[in-house]
Amino acid sequence: MPDPGLPYDVLFPTGVVGSLPRPGFVRDLIAQRAFLTEARYQARMQAAVSYAVALQEQAGLDIVSDGEWWRTSYFGVMAELAHGFEQGVYPDGRPYAVVVDEVAPRRPGVVAEEARFLRGVTNSSFKVTLPAPALLGERLWDPNRSAKAYPRREDFIDACIPILRHELDLLSQHKVTIVQIDDPHLCLFVDPEVRARHPDADRGADFAVAKINELVDGFDGVKLAVHLCRRAGARVRGEAHHSGAYDPILPQLNRLRVHQLTMEFTAPCAGDVAVLARLREDFEVGLGCVSCHPGEVDSVDAIVERVVRACDVLAPTRVLLNPDCGFAPGSGAIVDIDEVYQKLKNQSAAASRLRDRFG
Repeated sequence: MPDPGLPYDVLFPTGVVGSLPRPGFVRDLIAQRAFLTEARYQARMQAAVSYAVALQEQAGLDIVSDGEWWRTSYFGVMAELAHGFEQGVYPDGRPYAVVVDEVAPRRPGVVAEEARFLRGVTNSSFKVTLPAPALLGERLWDPNRSAKAYPRREDFIDACIPILRHELDLLSQHKVTIVQIDDPHLCLFVDPEVRARHPDADRGADFAVAKINELVDGFDGVKLAVHLCRRAGARVRGEAHHSGAYDPILPQLNRLRVHQLTMEFTAPCAGDVAVLARLREDFEVGLGCVSCHPGEVDSVDAIVERVVRACDVLAPTRVLLNPDCGFAPGSGAIVDIDEVYQKLKNQSAAASRLRDRFG
């Protein structure tokens, strides 16, 4: 990969994967948006996002995000970018969207506007996220309701890529430190049970990687990452957690045309960090070293130990510290934000110790 020309100022930079818990007032604000003027909604959400950034900076993070508080969901942002979707709310309060018509630009630049606001409230490095193309096909395409517009899932995915590429182009112009592509779909193929249900699991992983590469092709001036989400955030909602080490998808990962992989390692089912030695040597690794599970606050010692093990196989200059996953998957997830603040403080304290040890 070409050097994106964006070196970090410190060893073991710290950050979040993307989402932060939404306090009750933010969940209420999102739920009541239809009853507010747009100006009032924007003012309140700007204040909320400024708070999210301040929380991360107070915790000592080097790379911040906006907590993804502007979005109804991390993949549903596609329905904000493009026409062609039917949207609603499940009985449990979670929003949904399904493609029912040909996609066409609706609000191009909405993600770039998130980045513009973030740049205005922080001097820190910052991260902005985009959904992976294959993920959109899994979450937003339905074989019955979408068939009139897109008989094949693959056709819908291909239609999404130009819209995402336009957003990526705008983000590169805003000098975003990292643009991260979120792809829990690709990481499903580490699970032996999931692989057994697919006639050709490798083909599915190949396809997911090929579509990410189409999305990022030609963007050399921004640091690009892929978050290999293993659904750690599913623990928040009581959903099934997928097990399996990364070994089955290593060939595909090594074909990703990005600079950084964000990977989960706090759960035993994720396998041993020794697997990192088999990654391309030019990859940075956002090391999942802090648990996202509610009620579990990793000690500074535990975080340091995880990172030291990774440094047995990776140069310290290739390692970033982050939680396993986003802390608040979906707009309605209820997670204690003060607990998360403590987790991030411990992550920053661990980075300080590691700098003393390796610097």
